Amino acid sequence: MSDALRLFGSRAIVTGASNGVGEAIVRTLVKQGAMVFAVDGPDSGIETHFKSLQNVTPYASTVADEQSAAEMIKCANEALDGLDILVNNSALQASTPIDDGDTAELEQFLDRKIRLYTATTRVVLPYLEKSPAGRIINMGCLRSAFSRAGNSAYARSEAAMAELTQSLATEAGANGTTVNYVQPGAVMTPASRRIFAEDKSLRDYCITRSAAKRLGDPVDIAKVVLFLASDDAVFVSGTGITVDGGCH
Repeated sequence: MSDALRLFGSRAIVTGASNGVGEAIVRTLVKQGAMVFAVDGPDSGIETHFKSLQNVTPYASTVADEQSAAEMIKCANEALDGLDILVNNSALQASTPIDDGDTAELEQFLDRKIRLYTATTRVVLPYLEKSPAGRIINMGCLRSAFSRAGNSAYARSEAAMAELTQSLATEAGANGTTVNYVQPGAVMTPASRRIFAEDKSLRDYCITRSAAKRLGDPVDIAKVVLFLASDDAVFVSGTGITVDGGCH
């Protein structure tokens, strides 16, 4: 099979799918042969966002707990006639950048993200047990979720994602499902564009901190998700890949 169809016949759920990193993931997976159940909130425009793209089924829902996650996954399974891949891509960005001193806000932000990812993963696992190539990919927080004085908070968010992913990988591994995470750096999404417009010093700081001397593009993240979703990553589980252009 050609490299252009690395996910031929695969059935994927992508949450947070209407823009930025989520949109890039949807388009990349479809380009590589997958059928995608694209999920985002009722006000996101997800129903019409991919109308010109084949093999995308939109689903408008605020997935906030195990009950709404169960309904989403049930609908996805019916629409795609089975499931192989889950990309947890919700809650990448806080409403305002978090400082190292914002301990309560950070813990609340991470708790919401971890509870949602855990609930969604545990609901989807019985479906992925039927897949010959079950994959779960958790997305970490964008660097723009944290202020210039937020390096420790950013590191804390990555550590939380690593701990969660390792735990879920142990839980899922017996059934052949892999669980990994992608830790993005400073990526130019609609949300981060708004943050950077309000704080150009944060944008400049992120560029300076990157060895690549640029902000990331959502497709930079999507290509790594593709790798983790493909057969190339069949023996990779419980780990993470940082995609930040080489931070120093």
